[in-house]
Amino acid sequence: MTNNHTDPVVINPEGPDIHGEIARIRERGPVSGVVLPGGVLAWSVTGADELKEILSGSTVSKDPHQHWPAFRNGEIGKDFPLLNWVNTRSTFTAYGPEHRRLRSFLAPAFTNRRTAALEPRIQAITRDLLNSLEATPENAPVDIREHFAYPLPLRVINELMGVPDHLIKPLRQCVDGIFDIALSEAEAVANYERMGGLLQDLVAYRRENPADDMTSTLISHADDPAKDFSVEELVGTLYLTINAGHETTVDLIDQAIYLLLTAPHHRTAALDGSLSWSDVIEEVLRLQPSIAHIPLRYAVQDLTVAGVAIGEGDVILACPAGANRDHRLYGDSAHEFDPKRTAKDHMAFGYGAHRCPGAPLARLEAQVAIPALFQRFPQMRFAVSPDELGTVPGFIANGHARLPVILE
Repeated sequence: MTNNHTDPVVINPEGPDIHGEIARIRERGPVSGVVLPGGVLAWSVTGADELKEILSGSTVSKDPHQHWPAFRNGEIGKDFPLLNWVNTRSTFTAYGPEHRRLRSFLAPAFTNRRTAALEPRIQAITRDLLNSLEATPENAPVDIREHFAYPLPLRVINELMGVPDHLIKPLRQCVDGIFDIALSEAEAVANYERMGGLLQDLVAYRRENPADDMTSTLISHADDPAKDFSVEELVGTLYLTINAGHETTVDLIDQAIYLLLTAPHHRTAALDGSLSWSDVIEEVLRLQPSIAHIPLRYAVQDLTVAGVAIGEGDVILACPAGANRDHRLYGDSAHEFDPKRTAKDHMAFGYGAHRCPGAPLARLEAQVAIPALFQRFPQMRFAVSPDELGTVPGFIANGHARLPVILE
C-alpha cells in the first residue's frame, strides 16, 4: 500500500461477526485499510458511491496474473487462504477483452428465456421439498436451511449444469470447503484439487452423454476449433457457476427466512398481499447480501478514491455488505429490515462489468421458494434463540450455520 494508513482492521477468517467487523472498517472511512487472511494488505471499499466508482471503470482489474505484482512475482504462496478465489481461470478473474470473451460463453446459460424455462422446475422442486417437510413430526425442530434453503438451489444448479446423480454429493462437499476460508493449506489444496477432478469427471460424462444443459453447450464451444475457448477455461467456468450459483442462493433463502421470522409484521403483510414478495426479496438482498466481501481486485494504475491514494498493484476488497448499509444512501434506517423503503438500489449481485449473470435466476428461485414456504407454514417459528444459529465459516459468504424451526 502506498498510503500511510494506520491501524488497519485485521479481518477474521472465520467470520463470526461479519457486520460488526464491517462497521469497524467503515468507521475509518468508505475506503480504508484491512489485513486479509494470510497477512495481505488491502483496501476495503464499504461506501456505496465509492464501490460503484471502483467497479464501473477499467482502472481496477480482477486478473492477478496481470495486475497483482506480488502474485505475478511468486510472492503469494499456496498457503494464501484466498488462493482458490484468485487463481482459477474464469470470468471471475478476467479483465477487459479477456473478461468479455469468457463471459460470452457463460451468458447464454442465463438468458431470460433459459431462466424463465426453469421456473416450472423450480416450482416442482419447491413443492417436493415442502411435501417432505410436512412429514416432520408435530412440534419437532427441523433445520430449514439444511432441508429447504440448501437443497433447492443445489437441485436447480445441478439441472442447469447437467450434473449426474453420482457427482452431486461430492460436489456439494467441495463447494462447502471453497467458502470455508479457515481450512488449513493442505485441506484447501486438497479440496480445490478434488473439485477440479470432479468437474473434469462431469465434462467427461457429458461428452459421452450430451444433453440440453450448460456443460454440454460449453463442451461444444471447447471442441470447436473456431472458438477461442480452452478446456481449462471450460472447467473454470463450471467451477465459477457451481460456487457462485449455489451457495449464494442458499444464503439468500436462508436470510429471507430469518428476517421474516424476526419481523412477523412484514411476514403477515406479505402473506395478505399488502406487501409484495419482490420488495421483501430486494430488501433481504440489500440488508443481508449473500456475499459480504468479494475477493479480489487490483489497481491497474494509481488512483484516488474518497481522498485515499491507491497505488498501482494495490489489492482492493469490494464490500457490498458495507455499501448496502451506507447511511448516506439509506439514512438512519440503513441497518433495519424495511421492505417498504423507497431506496431499493443495492449491490448484492455486484456492479459493472462483473455483475453476476445469474442474478435473475437467484431472484426467481427466492420469489418462488419464499412465498411457497410461508404459505404452507404461515406460523413457522424459531426452535432456538436466534443468537444460537451461528454463521457459515469464512468472511465471504453471509449465512447461518443452521436455522432450526418449528413448522406450524
